[in-house]
Amino acid sequence: MREELVWLDDESARRVSAWQASLEFVGALGLLLFASGRTLLQGRVEGRETVHQMAFIGAASAPIVALTSAFTGAVVTLYSASLLTQAGGGSFVGGAISLAMTRELAPILTGIMVTARCGSAIAAQLGTMKITEQIDALRALAVSPIQYLVIPRVLAALIMFPLLCMIANFAGVLGGWIVANAFGITLNSYLQSIRLLTEPFDLIGGLIKTLAFALIVTLVSCQQGLGTRGGAAGVGHATTRAVVLSMVLIFAANYFLADLLFANR
Repeated sequence: MREELVWLDDESARRVSAWQASLEFVGALGLLLFASGRTLLQGRVEGRETVHQMAFIGAASAPIVALTSAFTGAVVTLYSASLLTQAGGGSFVGGAISLAMTRELAPILTGIMVTARCGSAIAAQLGTMKITEQIDALRALAVSPIQYLVIPRVLAALIMFPLLCMIANFAGVLGGWIVANAFGITLNSYLQSIRLLTEPFDLIGGLIKTLAFALIVTLVSCQQGLGTRGGAAGVGHATTRAVVLSMVLIFAANYFLADLLFANR
């Protein structure tokens, strides 16, 4: 199976329609997913590289995910607490923030921040390797680029995204409580509201979302990197496309997952 799964370079973009380009992109992602799954089922995993990618995607991303989630929880509480306290529903602030974070905000923020920080880096790294012919060197040494470059990143993302989402949940709820406290809402009332309105599946559903986002970010970034053409400019274009496409697909997938997981709850 061909392992150079490309999107389009600038020249080919003028020869095909947007519909054809979209179909080519979807097909390339499908082939990459199939090749990755086949390699994984064969047990061909680079353990050391996977651990390295876990540190890069997970540990190094935790501070920025926590920071953005804390401020997001704080600003959502700023609006909701003001409205709810005026309507006599101040005791529901904690539950409202908890539901928003676990179902939507924490998974989305995790996906977006990791895309911005790691997805761009993955596309740039693989793109640089492609144009400097390091990918060809790996293949000449009988090393599969899928096994050595793609699988470790996919596995690391699947492991670390749920953990980052848990950090985002905690930071968002904590940031929300700090603001809620300024509105006179006690910690006990805040926690009681969380226990009353939040169910375990709200948290589980958010974690399921992050697994889908992990696949989107890593597969799109790897596909764009492996398909880089045109020297240094091509690396820049591939990095930009990887970030933009990943974010668009994350928001699109979030809608369908939200409808599937929470529409009847």
